[in-house]
Amino acid sequence: MKIAFLADPLNTFKTYKDSTYAMMVEAVKRGHTIYAFEQKDMALESGIVTANVVRVSLTGDDKDWYRASAPAAMFLSEFDAILLRKDPPFDMEYIYTTYLLELAETQGARVFNKPQAIRDHNEKLAIAQFSKYTSPTLVTRDAARLRAFHAEHQDVILKPLDGMGGTGIFRVRQDGLNLGSIIETLTDNGHRTIMIQRFIPEIVAGDKRVLVIGGKVVPYSLARIPQGSEVRGNLAAGGIGVAQPLTARDREIGEALGPVLSQRGLLLVGLDVIGDYLTEVNVTSPTCFQEIKQQAGFDVAEMFIDALEAAL
Repeated sequence: MKIAFLADPLNTFKTYKDSTYAMMVEAVKRGHTIYAFEQKDMALESGIVTANVVRVSLTGDDKDWYRASAPAAMFLSEFDAILLRKDPPFDMEYIYTTYLLELAETQGARVFNKPQAIRDHNEKLAIAQFSKYTSPTLVTRDAARLRAFHAEHQDVILKPLDGMGGTGIFRVRQDGLNLGSIIETLTDNGHRTIMIQRFIPEIVAGDKRVLVIGGKVVPYSLARIPQGSEVRGNLAAGGIGVAQPLTARDREIGEALGPVLSQRGLLLVGLDVIGDYLTEVNVTSPTCFQEIKQQAGFDVAEMFIDALEAAL
């Protein structure tokens, strides 16, 4: 098969932890040919979606890990699969990318995850569709409602709806210290909608990434454990990743959501679970493949390429 990866620049990959790199290695091991391009390489001309694409060869050297051909314009429909692996932020450029990919689908392209499904599942708001598994949550930009939620629950987390890597997340305890300032900042004085949730004390044991591939749950999670006085477990915020078997609750959530999300066109999803509660549904470029394989021995990339081949 010819598999094209729409991703960040290849020279920015950290091969020791990059899940997209793990996908590439597994695909090549099976005899597939891999290509890569970026958002900036895409174009719509005369109604046809094309991209300036490079063919990628892997060297086996973790530092100098690839060779790329000269870019060549190709129809996206020429590939057996296009894997959308562009990291957030999920901004307007990302949305325009999904529009172009969706048009390419009408011309024969096969895109994973499905562009419309990515647009339809804001990684914070999507949990509202599965409220049975969430902690008390409010989404609003109204300061009075936010203050009332804090008054009721005493210890809360406030966060933007478009953040990534733990950016813009605040904890406010019973004393309400800086609550007004945080609300003003996150909502841009009432012009931006945000999320507030009851604080989940089990964060000390980690913010667990539960991967779901082709509707099936990976048997290990990666618990991102906050360090020091930090409340965020995100690896980008200094959290330490520890692979561990799924708890019964992790599996319950994954098995409940997996088939639903798969049917919607989401081949790969990363569910974030703190304690017994679902906190995010990650659909843009879920990661943690390599940490799970390195620590638990389970080959997530193998399971992913199995699911991709089955989908085609």
